[in-house]
Amino acid sequence: MATNSSSHSPRTVEEIFKDFSARHAAVLRALTSDVEEFYSQCDPERDNLCLYGHPNDSWEVAVPAEEVPPELPEPVLGINFARDGMERRDWLSLVAMHTDSWLLSVAFYFGARLNRNERSRVFTLINDLPTVFEAVTGRKPLKDKPSVDSGKKSKNNAKREKPMKANQRLHEESDEEDEGNEDEHEETLCGSCGTNGNEDEFWIGCDICEKWFHGKCVKITPAKAQSIKEYRCPSCSNKRAKHMG
Repeated sequence: MATNSSSHSPRTVEEIFKDFSARHAAVLRALTSDVEEFYSQCDPERDNLCLYGHPNDSWEVAVPAEEVPPELPEPVLGINFARDGMERRDWLSLVAMHTDSWLLSVAFYFGARLNRNERSRVFTLINDLPTVFEAVTGRKPLKDKPSVDSGKKSKNNAKREKPMKANQRLHEESDEEDEGNEDEHEETLCGSCGTNGNEDEFWIGCDICEKWFHGKCVKITPAKAQSIKEYRCPSCSNKRAKHMG
């Protein structure tokens, strides 16, 4: 039976990321270098099995904890039952996707008492690692990390968040600095409607005039923004059209 115990309880951003990294490395090893052993342990004839990664860098295939509710979030149940009914590559990819979800759930379980900026820092550190799914499927190089200059707007990242949010994600700042960024964040107004809007609204930055806009004001969705290499706001687009005309 798995020892998925909360007696090991990281509290700080650094401790939570260290715990995540160890569990991440363990399950990644199970699905790559130790994959033959992992595959053999996932016998469909056995009971419901889960893949656990432990903070001591070890992995384990075991039945889930008996406690209800469990002390920690549990991995997906019954990974062994689908083993022989799918292509091996597809089965490993499926386990990897569920494992990524579990790793995040454990990290944010430990981070329940963190404030917003600390949670953002945790996610930034986690997001700099390849997901288990990416590593198992080879979707992107293990070291393919975004490089963003702290003082400048990255075109890809800027289309997703307002500038202060991006800066908060990229730096481990003191509480005083975070408070200052929040004040500055509140002063960012939409170049179309002139309001700050809801905290969780999607924003997009113009790569020409560097003004920020609510996505809904300029009719740009997060999905559409992903495919835009250089965004021009309506005003800059009109100026360009007149110049070309």
